[in-house]
Amino acid sequence: MTRAWQRMLSGRRLDLLDPTPMDIEIEDIAHGLAFVARWNGQTTGDFPYSVAEHSLLVEEIFGRLNPAATAADRLAALLHDAPEYVIGDMISPVKAAVGAAYGDLDARLTAAVHIRFGLPAALPPALKRAIKRADRISAHMEATQIAGFTEREALRFFGKPDRAVTDGLEIRLRPPVEVRSEFVARHAILLAGGNNV
Repeated sequence: MTRAWQRMLSGRRLDLLDPTPMDIEIEDIAHGLAFVARWNGQTTGDFPYSVAEHSLLVEEIFGRLNPAATAADRLAALLHDAPEYVIGDMISPVKAAVGAAYGDLDARLTAAVHIRFGLPAALPPALKRAIKRADRISAHMEATQIAGFTEREALRFFGKPDRAVTDGLEIRLRPPVEVRSEFVARHAILLAGGNNV
């Protein structure tokens, strides 16, 4: 019999084919994302650039782009890559090769995560687009600062970021324990309805 579930450090057993919100814990998400490397680990520095670190940056960029955003909107931005805590960070070329099956799995996990933390299972299209915009700005920063892309390549794939939005932001490479802790703390603030950065 094929096993389609993952045992989490919290003790939860997450069924990947039929995930339920009750089996989602923020500590599991933060732990997993802090150990998943963006760019398949092909980045400079002494630590991999984790999906948790990326998620924190995307949420900060989203807040700068959307100063009137609610705490729930910012929480959605923070959790935009949450399914990767169990399915990993698949780079876009691999996603394209895998096809619709990856998208279906990601959508089921996303819905379970969203419901667990009081968000709609499917985000409104305008909010999804706003988060994607922040995600692309983050990707441009990462590509040029730590992933070896030229500015020309990054512009082609991710577009030109507004420098006023990225001013003062930096790519941070930290030990997983630090990133995990900050991710959990930021989640708690947003879940409680806070917006302060």
